[in-house]
Amino acid sequence: MINTDICIIGAGPVGLFAVFEAGLLKMRCHLIDALPQVGGQLSEIYPQKPIYDIPGYPEVKAQDLVDNLMDQIKPFNPTFTLGERVDHLAKQEDGSFIVTTSDKTKIHAQVIVIAGGLGCFEPRKPVLENLEKFEGKGVTYMVKNPETFRDKKVILAGGGDSALDWAIYLADVAKRVTLVHRNETFRGAPDSAAKVFDMANNGKIDLILSANLKEIGGNGVLNSVTLESKSKEEIKIDADYLIPLFGLSPKLGPIADWGLSIDKNAIEVDTTDYSTGVDRIYAIGDINTYPGKLKLILCGFHEAAIMMHSAFKYVYPDQKLSFKYTTVNGVNAF
Repeated sequence: MINTDICIIGAGPVGLFAVFEAGLLKMRCHLIDALPQVGGQLSEIYPQKPIYDIPGYPEVKAQDLVDNLMDQIKPFNPTFTLGERVDHLAKQEDGSFIVTTSDKTKIHAQVIVIAGGLGCFEPRKPVLENLEKFEGKGVTYMVKNPETFRDKKVILAGGGDSALDWAIYLADVAKRVTLVHRNETFRGAPDSAAKVFDMANNGKIDLILSANLKEIGGNGVLNSVTLESKSKEEIKIDADYLIPLFGLSPKLGPIADWGLSIDKNAIEVDTTDYSTGVDRIYAIGDINTYPGKLKLILCGFHEAAIMMHSAFKYVYPDQKLSFKYTTVNGVNAF
């Protein structure tokens, strides 16, 4: 039995930052993740993807952000169970929980924090004949190593931030980048969309709007992608790689059976402390939902800070959370 104060389900960036906030309050954390390494989607799907909305970093690669978070929490000595899925949650008479994983690892904790991102996820795939035959042979759903696409003809499909960010980044790596989107406007950040339009106008990338993927071709390995415009015109493009970026299909897995309030595969929370309505269970990051929710890493960081102050009362029920200030040489300090 592993004993800890806080059991965090999900070792992505929000789960990692939650360890830091807990550590400041002298609370110990154990993290569980079904993936074999920390970092969640950042490490598993796009470790080299640039991220632009982390305070203090005009640009930081996803894996570098994970590495920095690990350095930040090192003084608090968190423990990890990786490569195992949470299968069962049992509430104890004193209000605490015992978590059991798929490999029968047991963790006893006073508080459960669900920071599982999108839960168990898989890429949303386009409906194309023979798609599976080309997976791993030109069709891929993520960019783990941009150098794979060095001097190649790459077609990106999608209208969100991932499609925009990778179009911008791979323009300096690939031989040619074509971005295809079924609409005329993008769902991603306006600044990124403006950059993509500028790059297209300057001939740095090809941008094809109001078109859908229709067909892929090749003799064992992808060599072409056929598009269909809204006017039913077909456009055939030579391609070494097709990267559909249509988002992820979330699945909560066993978490869906814990008596939580679920709305469209997300856990409803109270924004005063990001509690779930089930005593001692909190949800932070992309896995939760509330009015005005923004699925941004920095929002998850904010949620982690607030919820840990709420969780303190369960770990130290006889102590009041307070801060005393003193003045040192005229400067306020703890």
